[in-house]
Amino acid sequence: MRGLGALALVLLAVAPASGATPIEVVTTSTDLKSLVEVVGLDLVRVTSLAPAVHDPHPHAVDVKASQIAQLKSAALLVRAGLDDEPWLTRVLQAVNEPRLKPGGSDVLDCSKGIRLLHTDVPRGREERAAHDSGNPHYLLDPDNARPVTTAIRDALARIAPAHRTRFDAHRTGFLVLLDARLARWSEALLPYKGSRVVLMHETWPYLARRFGLIVAGAVEPAPGVSPSPLYLADLAKRMRDSDVKLVIGGAESNDAMMRLVAAQGGARPVTLISSVGGDPEARSYLALFDLNVKRLTAALAARSAPGLR
Repeated sequence: MRGLGALALVLLAVAPASGATPIEVVTTSTDLKSLVEVVGLDLVRVTSLAPAVHDPHPHAVDVKASQIAQLKSAALLVRAGLDDEPWLTRVLQAVNEPRLKPGGSDVLDCSKGIRLLHTDVPRGREERAAHDSGNPHYLLDPDNARPVTTAIRDALARIAPAHRTRFDAHRTGFLVLLDARLARWSEALLPYKGSRVVLMHETWPYLARRFGLIVAGAVEPAPGVSPSPLYLADLAKRMRDSDVKLVIGGAESNDAMMRLVAAQGGARPVTLISSVGGDPEARSYLALFDLNVKRLTAALAARSAPGLR
């Protein structure tokens, strides 16, 4: 069945092009770009405003004039929603197209229908959560590709109703592959279910929930807030007391800080990739999780080996 599903997707991908002019789509991330391409294939031409790796604080993205022009002519803007894209406000002001503003007719907010996670890290009175409306990194749970690709299919079918059957077939083929990979990823991480981890940034709770890892804390006392020496000392003690296995960071994380926290807390550092294209191996949405699961299992196996840290 898995082989047939993969074959079906390949056949769909190499099917003759329809000859229609591709639908111009702009996304706010490379992950969304990858998923739009999965559903649209040759029927879409997709541009991501944000690069694969960028500083998550304050989610700053340098959008070029050429990208603004692409957005102005796009048939659809696909965004993560929530409060993940404050940089998009000034871009939309420059574009000045009511149809592309939040709630506009040609905007798809992919956060709708997602079971969102909210941070539970304690905060001081003057510290504000960076993601009050919910953690926006929901695509790091691969199962959330289901509702997101449903929404993408429906949005594309609204623009090109004659191709709805093709959009639906493309999505179905992708989900066959997703199911097979999810089974493989879950099996690989099953021996480490319940392992405790600390996060550099609150990028990874969805991934942890999907694969049974327990988030025991974050290096940032609140999103975007730098830790004090006292906070780090307390975190290290809590990590040792609760046998935290890993400190998880991303390509944008401070590597020296991650290694220091891991060493002081008796854990192993591991760098995961948060976006498609953030590493040469993460060339697609499914390949992103292939790479991250490989890195997670290797780090957990090394940390769990007798006498090794």
